[in-house]
Amino acid sequence: MDSSPVPRARWLASPWGRGAAGVLAGAVPALAFPAPSWWWLAFLALVPWLLLVRSAPTYRRAALDGWLGGTGFILAVHHWLLPNLHVFILVLALLLGALWAPWGLLVRALLGGAPSAGRCAAALVLVPSGWLMVELVRSWEYLGGPWGLLGASQWQVPPALRLASVGGVWLVSLLIVAVNTALAELIACPPARLPAVAGLLVCALAATVVWFWAPVPRPAGTVRIAVVQPGLTGTPTERLARSEELTRSVAGRGVRLVVWGESSLYRDPADHPALAARLAALSRRTGAMLLVNADAARGGGPGIYKSAELIGPAGPTGDRYAKMRLVPFGEYIPLRSVLGWATKVGKAATTDRIRGPHPVVMPVAAAGGLRIGPLVCFESAFPDMSRHLARRGAQVVVAQSSTSTFQESWAPAQHASLGALRAAETWRPMVHATLTGVSAVYGPRGERLGERLGTDRSAVAVYDLPLAAGTSPYTRFGDWAVYGAVGALVLSGAYAGVRALGRRPAGDGGLGGGLGERPVSSRSSRR
Repeated sequence: MDSSPVPRARWLASPWGRGAAGVLAGAVPALAFPAPSWWWLAFLALVPWLLLVRSAPTYRRAALDGWLGGTGFILAVHHWLLPNLHVFILVLALLLGALWAPWGLLVRALLGGAPSAGRCAAALVLVPSGWLMVELVRSWEYLGGPWGLLGASQWQVPPALRLASVGGVWLVSLLIVAVNTALAELIACPPARLPAVAGLLVCALAATVVWFWAPVPRPAGTVRIAVVQPGLTGTPTERLARSEELTRSVAGRGVRLVVWGESSLYRDPADHPALAARLAALSRRTGAMLLVNADAARGGGPGIYKSAELIGPAGPTGDRYAKMRLVPFGEYIPLRSVLGWATKVGKAATTDRIRGPHPVVMPVAAAGGLRIGPLVCFESAFPDMSRHLARRGAQVVVAQSSTSTFQESWAPAQHASLGALRAAETWRPMVHATLTGVSAVYGPRGERLGERLGTDRSAVAVYDLPLAAGTSPYTRFGDWAVYGAVGALVLSGAYAGVRALGRRPAGDGGLGGGLGERPVSSRSSRR
């Protein structure tokens, strides 16, 4: 009779049952993001997945559990793309989910079998580091960008935002995975309770030290800005008319900058004098400059850009920024000659947009030369872009977006939440302006300011935006948390390699043998 202390559920013995468990376990963390926004769940959500992977009978199965869990995670955090990509979303999820297969191997090597206290202590560093490598690779713009980084689930938690100001969203992700790993060790490895408890205490201490020690931005005055959200309108002409109506309503209120959403114009004002004259008249009437966004060809050329353009009392100022990082399949199709069939099974881009050449910081004369750094759409998901703008002297980061295609999904709220992370990381207030919601504004510490314009609103909102002086640690030192994770993995790999060379391989070899894992026999399992 098998008296194993942790009997395995029968359904986990089935490849299909275990596979379904892997997909479901991977999907759980998605609930920490908006719209549910159960931020606290992030600190527990990975535990079922970790326990499943560590129980894998072989390394091949552990890699598969990692892959299937990653597939479930990608499907869950991108489920709102299903109406547009249809079956192609499953293909993408399987491709990106494969990034978690090496992570599954790492978890099995460190926590599988009966791990020693030393291996459990190493897991508290290496398992979060391995997770961070997955987030880093999938953040590459050609793989879809950094949507759903685990640390971004903490956008409304002040201590987490303070951590982000020190090490970016990457540091927040590291801490979250470390807590999950410690909890999994407490559940599955009772002899290793000491390092697990020590790991939890270290995480709590690190967050406390940062909260009390980390520098904070210094106040540097305020500027009054307005966000125009026309809402769901009919034609581009009707959208323009509604945007003009809302903009005129801020006249006499001391507004210095009015921000419109992404694709608010389908003609470039620089190429259409009549449109430029209408916008210039708006600027004169309100006493504010306008930041509009044109989804249009430029200079009569065939290519289409998404350009943020500054309009003053005399018309376009010549300051413009064209979107640099485009949404795969939404704004262009990678390898269109091979993957062009995606347009037949979903709403993929029929025409490729053209990338802009470089970031731009624009001076707003109406606001005393206030320097703004524009981003377009999902560029607000990239920590390096807002950090680069802050280093170039931007005092305010402005993201123009449009998620009207996904109006009834979680996407608008999740997209708007990213502004809190970018503001906290850079100590620069963040304006997230959309056509149809959700529009939101955040202060230099990531705190939400004023009213939030939901997807049911057609309105204009005015904000007194607090400016900040100083440079955040993250802006100054960059992605040091990522480099630390890479270093930890490299050193552990080198250590395992040296040990493997110094002795004859034992057990099933591979990662487990290098890290000192004993093979688990049926006799030892009944002990």
